[in-house]
Formats: sequence, structure tokens, C-alpha cells
Amino acid sequence: MNPNPSGSEPAREEVRSVAAKISTLLLTSLLSLNAFAATPQLKVQAHLQPAEGTMVGGLVELQVDVLTDTWFTSAATLPDLKLDGALVMPPDSQAQHLNQTIDGQSFSGMRYSYLITPNVAQRYEIPALTVSATPGQAATAISAQSQPLQFSAAQPPGFKPGEPPLVANGVRFTQSVINSATPLKVGDSITRLLTLQADGALAMALPVPTMGDVAGLSRYAKTPQVSNLDDGRGAMLGGQRIDSVTYRIDKTGMHILPAIEVKWWDAKTRQSRTAQVPAVTFEAATTSAEKQVFSITEDLKQLGRNRLYFSTAWLLWLALLTAVIGAGYWLRPAILRAHQQWQARQRARQLAWEQSAAFTWQQIEPQLQAQPAQLTALYLWLRRSRLGLKLVDAGPRLQGLLRGLYGREPTPGQTLVQLRQSLTTLHSQAEQQQHKPVPALRPLNPVHERDFP
Repeated sequence: MNPNPSGSEPAREEVRSVAAKISTLLLTSLLSLNAFAATPQLKVQAHLQPAEGTMVGGLVELQVDVLTDTWFTSAATLPDLKLDGALVMPPDSQAQHLNQTIDGQSFSGMRYSYLITPNVAQRYEIPALTVSATPGQAATAISAQSQPLQFSAAQPPGFKPGEPPLVANGVRFTQSVINSATPLKVGDSITRLLTLQADGALAMALPVPTMGDVAGLSRYAKTPQVSNLDDGRGAMLGGQRIDSVTYRIDKTGMHILPAIEVKWWDAKTRQSRTAQVPAVTFEAATTSAEKQVFSITEDLKQLGRNRLYFSTAWLLWLALLTAVIGAGYWLRPAILRAHQQWQARQRARQLAWEQSAAFTWQQIEPQLQAQPAQLTALYLWLRRSRLGLKLVDAGPRLQGLLRGLYGREPTPGQTLVQLRQSLTTLHSQAEQQQHKPVPALRPLNPVHERDFP
């Protein structure tokens, strides 16, 4: 039999229509899968160290891991963290490089640390932290959140409620004494220098040693020097506080500077301990200015008569000596203040130097030669040199270097050699950028750090 052409044509049209729809659906699915696979991922994880057993005055480290399956073109932006009843130190410029495998997929990134010292015995709630970063192959910044955490802090045994304890793994309390003259006399001074070091504690959490007034002495306290102790590679080891007080001797005789104690809680042995410096005892003699300048009896014998005779030269020398002693007495506080102001200016200049781009530039080469190499100083130098918040803005060559460091097939050895060879070009770009004028209007979409208000 011959087939009916008029009856088979609608069936063929329907088959072609169904086949076209299936092809379109498959093509759309493949394009969606490719677009999804090309989108980089950003993961944020948070941990507490230690997770439990925290004491008031102790140190809790909140570790925030920022991870991606590609690489980062700029440093991550972390939010501020404030906790009622606790002292929080935000992450510094130093961060730890990480490599992790999550669900069979490789991730790399940085670990940032918040240092928390609870001051009140209570429960602390750490909210979810929103972190933004720009991974490689991403058109814009991506945001992700960490999980919320909580911990409880208890008052160490032996400390009264409300008494601020010092919790540390170890404490060293020493003193040194400096005399302005030997032997000491009225008008001289003695300086007591107290150094308190605590392992595993923030410098801002160290207690203030009790130094009261002493009869017969005038006390002048200087601004304490508070700083954190590290291992030279950015890892915080503890805190240090240096207190200096100067005593001016106003009366002759024996004087005693009392012993000073610092009570602290040993986090290793979980016991209450006391660190102490001994008392300081010294004797002050009479100054030569308090003795008689000349003998009245000898003058009477030389004159041979019963009336006093003062020569003009003696009166001038006596007036000059009195003026010198009075000026020294009244100007001594002003001299001490001027010295303190000079020290403050020195510290300010040192701090400005440490926060400058030139100082950060000196840290780049040692970090690149370290094992493993680090780019923390390079990121910080780019920000301070006004080259922008993104490392890719420094040139296409550096984009290739980043792919060599954090790409899917990294070649870190060869890439680091090329990066060190490009440092001279980077420095020249920074000098040219510093001579460019800043526009009067801020851009709507700021890229460089100098574009932000």
C-alpha cells in the first residue's frame, strides 16, 4: 500500500517541534551550568580559640577564614566587632595563608584574628560577620557571612567580683633604679622603672602598678609605655607595660619606696599567683647649699672688732648662688615636661614612619623570600602608595603573577622570581601616582583608597 501523504505530514511536524524544544532546553541547561561553574565561590568560616573555659581578663582569639576557589585580587574587607563588657582588638595587617579542601574541592585564602579580652563574667554573643572580597574572575566584590558564635567568661577563683584580674600563661615583673647623683642629696632625684610582661595577654589589659606618695619626696609619673610582644613575624605573644616614676628628694634622712605586688591568674596551672618587686631604701644627705657660706667667728677674728663686715663680692656671690638654686627649684618641673614632650614627639615620628609606604616597602622583599612567601606587605604598600585597593590595578603583568600564585596550576617559584623583578616598576608607578592631583569630586564608584571620603 502507498502511504497517505496527507496523514503523515502533521505527525512529522509535531516530532520536529518536540525535537526543537528538547534541543533548546538542553542548550539552555548547558549554558546555565557553564555560567554557574565560572562563578567563583567565597566562603567565610569562624572559630574560637579556646572554645571554652574562658576567664575574665583572659584572651580569646576569634579566627575568621576567608576562602575562595580561585584567588583574591585585593584584601578582604572585615567588619568592626564590638562586644559589651569586652575589649576587642581588630585584625592587623598580618594574616595567615590557608589551603583547605571542602567537599572535595580545593580552596585557598587568608585567616584573620580578632583578639578579645572579656572584662565581665557573662555570656558573650558574637553575631554573624559579613565579609566582602573580590576573587579572581569575579566582576564585582562578593559577600559571605560566618556563623554566629558564643562563649562564656567566668571570674577566676581568688578574685573579688568586679576586680579586674590579669590572666596570662606567664608573668615577669622587674624593676630598675636610676640615681641622678652619687651620693644622693636634697634636690637630687631617683627614678623607679617598673617593667611588667605577660604571656598570652593584651598589653591594654595589663594592670597599673600601685605607686603612692612617699613622705619627704615629690613624685612625678611619666606616661607609661604599652606595647604588644610578638615573635617578629606578626604573631602576638603577649603584652608589656613600662611605668616610670621620678621622686625628687625634699628632705634629708632615710627614705623607703615600698614593695609593689601584681596579682594574676596562671592560665596553665589554673592557680592564683603574685608577682612582686622589692622595696627600695636610700639615704639623702644635706646639700652643700644648706651649709654656711662663711664663718662669722673667723670674720670677727680677722676684723678684730665686734661688728660684722660683709664685702660686696661676698654679697654678689651669695645673691648669685641663691638665684641659681631658686631657678633650678622652679624650672625643674618645666624641664621634665619639656623632656616628656620631646619623647612624645619622638614616638609620634616613629609611629608615622612605621605607618608610611616607605617602611612597608622594606618588608616586601623579606616576605617574598620567606617560606612560605607572603604578600601582606605588598598589599599594604599598594594601599599606602595610593595605587588602589586592588592588586590587579598595578598592571597586567601582576595579574599574570597572581594567576601563577593562586591559579589552578600554580608555579610559585618562577612567579615569585618575576614578582621580585617587577618591584622596581611598582615603585616607579607609586612615585608617579603621588604627583597626580586629587580630583575635587569623588568618583561614584571608588576604586582607589584615596577616592574614599
